[in-house]
Amino acid sequence: MDMNDLRALSTVLMFLTFLGIIAWTVIGGRDRFRDAANLPFADDESPDTDKTRQEKSS
Repeated sequence: MDMNDLRALSTVLMFLTFLGIIAWTVIGGRDRFRDAANLPFADDESPDTDKTRQEKSS
């Protein structure tokens, strides 16, 4: 096995790793990523947000 064979093998392994990460993201991690994407909006629905802002400004 010479250096060119090792380079080709490493290229194939990296490509398979890349495809595995893409498949994991698209198929397996959909719900987890959706929850993480909506995390900044989690506190927007609290009804006392305006009251808290008024108390801080006073």
